[in-house]
Amino acid sequence: MMFATAPRRRLSFLAILTILSTFVLSGITTAAHADEIMDRVNSGKSIRIGFANEVPWAYPGENQKPLGFVNAITMGVLKSMGYTNIEPVVTDWGGLIPGLKANRFDVITGGMYIMKNRCDNVNFSEPIGVFGECFIVPKGNPKGLGSYDDIKTKNAVIVTGAGYSTIENAKRAGVPAGNIMTVPGNSEILAAIKAGRADAGGMTYFSALHLSRESGGTVEATDPSLNPEWTFNWVGVGFRKADTEFLAAFNTALKAYLGSDEMMKAVQEYGYGNSQLPGDVTTAYVCENR
Repeated sequence: MMFATAPRRRLSFLAILTILSTFVLSGITTAAHADEIMDRVNSGKSIRIGFANEVPWAYPGENQKPLGFVNAITMGVLKSMGYTNIEPVVTDWGGLIPGLKANRFDVITGGMYIMKNRCDNVNFSEPIGVFGECFIVPKGNPKGLGSYDDIKTKNAVIVTGAGYSTIENAKRAGVPAGNIMTVPGNSEILAAIKAGRADAGGMTYFSALHLSRESGGTVEATDPSLNPEWTFNWVGVGFRKADTEFLAAFNTALKAYLGSDEMMKAVQEYGYGNSQLPGDVTTAYVCENR
């Protein structure tokens, strides 16, 4: 009896160990793959969205209220997902990706182009729009600068923002590094043009249009179609690499929201229209080709 009973007890003990080990390992796996955003939401904390002062893309209003069409789209999608506890965090443009990676916020808006080097650091949502680049130039465009090729052939100086895709695009077009000036953001770009320290200010068409209106007629925006097709870019909302579960849910909600009457009404005041809708282009494609 003793020999018959002992093996049965041993098997039962091993079975218990196996079951316990499975639960422990399962718990470890779940913890390792848990989204930080989901953890915050489930614990009753806010979703922190980071953005810079980039009119009309994303910028702070009174009490740092998130304004701009990228913020409008992002908050519209989050609301459709049932999330309304949103905390805006305003920073400089160059601090968006480092701040996201350092867990200072959970989502970055700001009108950030989806680019291969950025895709290595953050996960982007599916595109929320497609946009071209142009310049602000002194009224009348005295040097006739409409494209990166013009900048190169006329040995002009272009000023742009630190971290802007304009820097890499100018280099790709053959503009010498010595002809590319970088400043913190759009207000400094405008100041450089007004002071005559640069001949053209490189930025997105929406930003250039806004600055031309705010400048009192001292600068004007060039036609983005004068630049080559490869300068057109798609914008996405940025997430940490670990937050894959939340990103998947966001993309599902984005697909239903993008181009809807509700969305188009929310972004109309910022100048976003049907021509900015991204169509069928995917983030995977853009990460490989931009």
